[in-house]
Amino acid sequence: MAARKEAETAPAAAVRPQEYAAGTGWDVGQQAPEDAFRALGGEGMTSPTGPVVHKHPGGYARQIVAKGGLVTEGVKRELDAAESDEG
Repeated sequence: MAARKEAETAPAAAVRPQEYAAGTGWDVGQQAPEDAFRALGGEGMTSPTGPVVHKHPGGYARQIVAKGGLVTEGVKRELDAAESDEG
């Protein structure tokens, strides 16, 4: 009797989820179209002040998100807070 040759099995294919490029905008999950900064002031220069600007305002500032970066819940919250401070 001939020796039985075991069938070679290929490993299961890994199925990657479809990846779509996020849109560009300021909504959660999108890529930021521009840098976003906010000046820092107050005692210890730690309190955000003034509007969101898209170029470093000089002095002390915090970068909220970099161009092309993911807009997260925290980024959106900070952008919304800046808008409410302006009004």
